[in-house]
Amino acid sequence: MLVPFILLILCFAAWGAAANLTDVLVGVFRGIFDMTNFQSSLVQFAYYGAYFLLALPAAFITSRYGYKVGVLTGLGLAAVGGVLFVPASKALVYGFFLLALFTLAAGLSILETSANPFVIALGSEETATQRLNLAQAFNPVGANVGVLMGAILILPGLTSEASKTIMSPDELLQSQEADLSLVLNPYLGIAAVLVIIWLLIAFRKIPILEQPKGDAVPVGNVATRLWHNRHYRYGVVAQFFNVAAQTCTWTFTILYAQDVVGISEKNSGWFLQASLIVFLIARFVMVWLLGIFRPTKLLLIMAVFGVACCLIAMFSLNIVGLIAVVAISAALSLMFPTIYGVALSGLGEDAKFGAAGLVMAILGGALLPMVHALVMDVGSPALGYVVPGVCLAFVAAYALFDLRTSRDPKPSATSAVVQ
Repeated sequence: MLVPFILLILCFAAWGAAANLTDVLVGVFRGIFDMTNFQSSLVQFAYYGAYFLLALPAAFITSRYGYKVGVLTGLGLAAVGGVLFVPASKALVYGFFLLALFTLAAGLSILETSANPFVIALGSEETATQRLNLAQAFNPVGANVGVLMGAILILPGLTSEASKTIMSPDELLQSQEADLSLVLNPYLGIAAVLVIIWLLIAFRKIPILEQPKGDAVPVGNVATRLWHNRHYRYGVVAQFFNVAAQTCTWTFTILYAQDVVGISEKNSGWFLQASLIVFLIARFVMVWLLGIFRPTKLLLIMAVFGVACCLIAMFSLNIVGLIAVVAISAALSLMFPTIYGVALSGLGEDAKFGAAGLVMAILGGALLPMVHALVMDVGSPALGYVVPGVCLAFVAAYALFDLRTSRDPKPSATSAVVQ
């Protein structure tokens, strides 16, 4: 299973690049279209809203046709979303960009719903969380590429606010067209990479993935079993708040650097880049630590650390606060795959639809950034970090719950998922 695992790693890296390039776009669109923080946060609403809406259809695809079809469907739809940035940049309409992002994210939702449970199924359940952390470690590799593209290809070329004040209406329109064209090229590059990965997977013989899975499991029965599983049910809630905390932190890192610390627009993107480098390094460190500590014990420690960083960001309105914002990424590095693995542990065949529920929890990344933005608009950019702080407190509560409770023995997720 080494080759399928490597191909899945490429998928993790690709959607990491797409997701974190989106974080850059919030500040970009705010400047180009002259919007409030709340209006620009609709970028994340479109992106993560698509994740929520497409996760359950993805579960039906994988249940009926297998993981390979699910992965290929996701890659293909995401590539179409990347290409849609071409007409969006020509139309100069904010809504068209949101549509392109929605399509891209819809494909990535199907891709992620298919890929994550398959990684869990590649070996023993005892090492599933550690294995998923390893695969997910390549997600921030792609994320760093995405933010680097934003920092190098988009942010330095944007028209400055000072220049706009002395422009005529025609010149403003030309500058808007030029700025939006900068957004186009990175997404076309991502679309090209997705097509290459699609071809590599499509022409690779992977017997256990190519077999149809038969009729879909009755959804009502699965939903009932999942609802009565407290570790899964609370895991979905914890994932909702984890993704919300991650999205809030990264979405507004650049704006925190600019509005609180006074970093220039040209240099502010590098602090988001630093956040993702911290996230990347910490993810590999966490993979090693998971071989020593119980996953939820480590999860509790990092969640508490993240809450402390948010408090520092709220009250230290200087470079110390900005460093704390960057440091939140160390806490976030462990959370998604750990919550995912813990929540799916022992679900057996139900893991296929259970995976959809955990991907749907990404809706937190659509809703809470708008709350964060409203707090910024009403209060201050620093005060906004109360939102990810509260979210991380919920993650800590889930870790504490898992540490203090035990599970009933269930069929192995590995034996049931791999057919």
